[in-house]
Amino acid sequence: MKKLLLLSLFLCSLEVAQAQPGISTVIPSEKPSKYQKDQIKRKYGMFIHFGINTFHDVEWSDGSFPAETYAPTEIDARQWVKTAKDAGMKYIILVAKHHEGFCLWDSKYTDYDVASSGNKTNVIEAVARECKKQGMKLGLYYSLWDRKANADVDNVESDREYNTYMLKQLDELMDITEKYTKIVEFWFDGSWVKPGYRWPIEGIYRTIKSREPQCQVGINWTIGEDADPHNPNAPEKSYKIIPEEQKEGDPIRYFPSDFRLGDPLLPANPDPKVFTHNGRRYYMPFESTVCLSKRWFYHTTDKEYKSIDELVELYQQATAQDNILILNLPPNREGKMRQKDVDLLIELRKHIRKL
Repeated sequence: MKKLLLLSLFLCSLEVAQAQPGISTVIPSEKPSKYQKDQIKRKYGMFIHFGINTFHDVEWSDGSFPAETYAPTEIDARQWVKTAKDAGMKYIILVAKHHEGFCLWDSKYTDYDVASSGNKTNVIEAVARECKKQGMKLGLYYSLWDRKANADVDNVESDREYNTYMLKQLDELMDITEKYTKIVEFWFDGSWVKPGYRWPIEGIYRTIKSREPQCQVGINWTIGEDADPHNPNAPEKSYKIIPEEQKEGDPIRYFPSDFRLGDPLLPANPDPKVFTHNGRRYYMPFESTVCLSKRWFYHTTDKEYKSIDELVELYQQATAQDNILILNLPPNREGKMRQKDVDLLIELRKHIRKL
């Protein structure tokens, strides 16, 4: 009975995906597609981790912090975008929802969001608006793992409802942003808490591509074996997430997707680019995401920064071989980038120009 239930849930996720008209799909190729070339050309961007964790000195939380404890003095989206632009970055990836499930927009599907908080500013809209004004591209981070809306991850019977919830939220996010700009990237995280077949990857990919075909879709720890979806009791096989262990032809764990993520790892040299799914070969660049200081979210004791020499070396390694670097800057509780972060990025740009 359990096997039949799991298989039914897997097939349901495919049905959700296939029900959407006008969908793009991944075409097998050992060369970058048009939109992959655009991503490679962007080369360098900013990660912005900001949310309820900002106000509790933690990196991860479980959804138990009251929404009203999120209370930034302001949301200085203009400064965030200007900082990225002045640093020579080409796009921003903004955390829309982290693992605790708190949403930086007013979502129809949960009360755990800015509308219930100490500052009701729709952060997604504010940043999208500024990106349009300042000519900056925008990407969004969204955690698949939601410790609030899907707290019992071991309960496979909850998958259908939660998977639908995610797809509806992705549509909400695109409803907000498409008034101002096209999303160039969706960065998904938290996939490790369930076997791959329990995530509606097909539905996620098609939901996005049917509206935003240029948007590149990536899932953290993309490369590695997956359990057989037709045998729910099969043990999870080994991950191949360490770049030095990846070889051309390795399987794509979460398919379809457009690029590799291995937070916070850097690509190997030489870096393989062609990976496989069901016997077909696909080109996938690597995007590195690294903290400028020590932590992803603002923390009152986070004062340990990478040196300029470290950052220059990191930039060179991460952006070589047609790959991409994203540096994380966490806004503080006043809703502003820290001056130390801003100054360090400007200094880094001077060195990058000399390369």
